[in-house]
Amino acid sequence: MEKVEKLNIMNKVLRELDDLVHSETSLLKKLGQLEADNINLGDKVLEEQLSVIYEHVDNALSETNTLHTTYGEIRDRFVKDNNLDEVVANANISAN
Repeated sequence: MEKVEKLNIMNKVLRELDDLVHSETSLLKKLGQLEADNINLGDKVLEEQLSVIYEHVDNALSETNTLHTTYGEIRDRFVKDNNLDEVVANANISAN
């Protein structure tokens, strides 16, 4: 695989991880809204299950953020090791 092609795929993965972070954040907001609505209802099933789901999604968000950061560092190292700084700069200019 050509280095520029690999870089393009790595960039795509980072964008998709960023999208996943936004989706998980949205899920947490929705779960928070459901928990707030349940304050008036007082439903024990919702209270127990929503908090469990919230914890799982919150853990997934934390792991996704960590992966995004780690993979960003891997991508940056790939750029540096393969002297692709100019390719990245040109991609940033054309994206703006």
